[in-house]
Amino acid sequence: MSRDINSVLLRPILTEKSLLHKDKENRYSFVVDKAAAKGDIRLAVEKLYKVKVEKVCTAVLPGKERRMGRFSGQRPDWKKAVITLKAGFKIDTTEAA
Repeated sequence: MSRDINSVLLRPILTEKSLLHKDKENRYSFVVDKAAAKGDIRLAVEKLYKVKVEKVCTAVLPGKERRMGRFSGQRPDWKKAVITLKAGFKIDTTEAA
């Protein structure tokens, strides 16, 4: 891995939908660096949280258009990773990584 593991995972996604996936399907969502590959994400999660990763799915999501009066701008695109852990492993996403 050529990347620093602390710069790969930016923050967990703590929405209602992601918390449902955490409880039912053992899947966790993170905002990750746009240049991070699936292998980098897998290694970062395994080293930071000391768990075994079964699968990593990624998606680059477009930034939303925002307006401030008559001026409009664009938020930056961002990358989301959904990590499925092997049975028996859990991540406490409420603590800082």
